[in-house]
Amino acid sequence: MLISNAVVCDVNGEREVDVRVENGFIVEIGTNLKDEESIDAKGAYLLPSLVDTNIKLLDSNLNAKNIHAVSRAALKGGIGHIVLNPDSTPAIDNEVVLEFAQHATSKFEGAKVDLTLNALQEDSTLTNIAILLKKGVVAPYMSTVAKNNLAIKIAEYVQMYDVTLFCKAEDNSLINAGVMLDGDVSSKLGLAGIPELSEVLHVSRMIEIARYFNIKILFKAIASPRSVELIARAKKEGVSVSCEVSIHHLINCDEACEGFNTLAKLNPPLASNSDMLALQEALKRGDIDLLTTLHQANSPVNKEVAFYDASYGCEGLDSALSLYYSKLVKSGMISMSQLIELACKNPAKSIGIDAGVIEVGAKADFLLFDTKESVIIKDSGSLYKDEELNGKIV
Repeated sequence: MLISNAVVCDVNGEREVDVRVENGFIVEIGTNLKDEESIDAKGAYLLPSLVDTNIKLLDSNLNAKNIHAVSRAALKGGIGHIVLNPDSTPAIDNEVVLEFAQHATSKFEGAKVDLTLNALQEDSTLTNIAILLKKGVVAPYMSTVAKNNLAIKIAEYVQMYDVTLFCKAEDNSLINAGVMLDGDVSSKLGLAGIPELSEVLHVSRMIEIARYFNIKILFKAIASPRSVELIARAKKEGVSVSCEVSIHHLINCDEACEGFNTLAKLNPPLASNSDMLALQEALKRGDIDLLTTLHQANSPVNKEVAFYDASYGCEGLDSALSLYYSKLVKSGMISMSQLIELACKNPAKSIGIDAGVIEVGAKADFLLFDTKESVIIKDSGSLYKDEELNGKIV
């Protein structure tokens, strides 16, 4: 098969070339190529499919139906590889649940699905990390509700198996008290707030653990620009830490919660307007390493309730690439090539695989994206419902 008249874009930049594929692999890249079967891209982008390593299932329920649904939604949005958050019901913290989940991720059409393990069991004891890593999970996940002695044990396993630790920085005593960011908007709405310090304190703590044990830590869904600053400084000092931020936290602030909009009830909570702008500047500086849709679908019964009782999360998978392009690339915050690095190469690297490059010999894992087309978000679970976005996967 030949894809002609495309603008090929990967982490190395853009070029107008033809791409020829045989048996699922790229065999030739150039101009005026020939093949019996061809697709005229008509100037559309040819992009590597994206990778998202922070995905939750509908109502956090781990079952085959929900896994298949999220996989199909991801592929529709331009994401070819997703990693499920293990903090589900049941949690992926033992061999029985892992084998069930692995069976559910096989033999269906959609994005590739990988699994992480919850390093802590429900009773706050340590999961059998070594066994689950050997059985195929791509990374251990921990919340910093873990006490220091357990965090250190987890770090030792990460060091032993040379994997990246997925870390959610949060303080249990502070997050349980609130439902959105503590600030002017929460006061106006009369809602209990979660202080920014909940995240920042534990980012600092885990940076020191990463430094001491010389391990890789990916901080998941960071919301505070102060946390980004600490992580960026640690990287310059040679500590192997990286920072993931969701698209929602880059383009929305806590004001989105006004009117008790439960779709804006996210975990971590949306930051203040000034902090949102600071996160955008951090993105432009290159201090943010990964992007995520932070997809968390919820049934209406868990969202169409009082703000305090509503579940956390909103949907974002099936419009992911259009959302990234409209809000980040077309707005001038980053280039398309930078988007591929943030939403493909770096997430893939965090689970030990290579992605983000379209070259001879590479797997033909790519898509055509036409920026002249547009889509209207119809998803009732999206923060962007009824909004018209630029760019469509063709």
